[in-house]
Amino acid sequence: MERCVSDLIELSTRHHFESWLAAGEILHGWVRSVSGHATASVLRIEEGINDWRATGLTVCMPFWLALKAEALSLANRAPEALAAIKEAEEWVERSGERCYHAELHRLRGVFLADLGAEETEIEASFHNAIRIANEQKAHSLAKRAEGTYAEYRRQKASASGGRGFRLPLF
Repeated sequence: MERCVSDLIELSTRHHFESWLAAGEILHGWVRSVSGHATASVLRIEEGINDWRATGLTVCMPFWLALKAEALSLANRAPEALAAIKEAEEWVERSGERCYHAELHRLRGVFLADLGAEETEIEASFHNAIRIANEQKAHSLAKRAEGTYAEYRRQKASASGGRGFRLPLF
C-alpha cells in the first residue's frame, strides 16, 4: 500500500493533480499510522485534509476524517478520535454523503469502548452501524460492525468490572 501511495503522490506532483496529491498525503499518513508511526502521521493526515479542502472538494470528507480518527486512536488519543468522528458525522448530515456512514458509527463504538463510556452509548453505536450497513446493503460493513460488536461483548464478558476495551480498528 505504501508503494501505491508513493506512486500516487509522485504522479500527482508531476502532473499537478492537487486533489489527488492531497488524497495521497492523507493515505500516506494513514498507512504510516497503521505501520506503527501514528503520532507523526496524524499531522500529515491533517495537512492532507487541509489541502483537500483547499481544492474546494467536499466529497470523501467523512472517509478522510475516519482515517484521521483511526490514526488518532492508534496514537492513544481516543478523545480526539471521537471528535474527528463527530466532525465526519456532521459532514454526513450536511452533505448527504452516506457511503461511510455505517463505519463512522462502528468507529464511534470502538472509541467509546476505549474510553470506558456508558454501555448503552457503546451498544447504540454498534447497533446503528449494523442497522445502517444493512439498510445500505453494505454486507461487508455489516459483517465488520457485527464482528467488532461481538468482540466488545466477548471482552466485556471476560472483564471483571474493568473499564475501557481495546477493540480492533480494522
